[in-house]
Amino acid sequence: MSELPAEAAGTHDAGTGKERRGIFARIALFVRQVVGELRKVVTPTRSELINYTIVVIVFVTVAMLFVTGLDLVVGQGAGWLFGN
Repeated sequence: MSELPAEAAGTHDAGTGKERRGIFARIALFVRQVVGELRKVVTPTRSELINYTIVVIVFVTVAMLFVTGLDLVVGQGAGWLFGN
């Protein structure tokens, strides 16, 4: 018998009593799960895609204008505080 606990020796899952899977079995399980999740993905229709694109463009434009305004305000404040 080994002097190492089962979980330290890498032969069992901690507390479950199950045998651990090998590296290739874990990789295969991961790939199967990824493929299963990808099957659940729904492709948007053309009109949904256009709407989503418009929403993203508008949001990015608004965020860009906000950051630009904030930059101008902070720059003016720093110029006023420290002088030109």
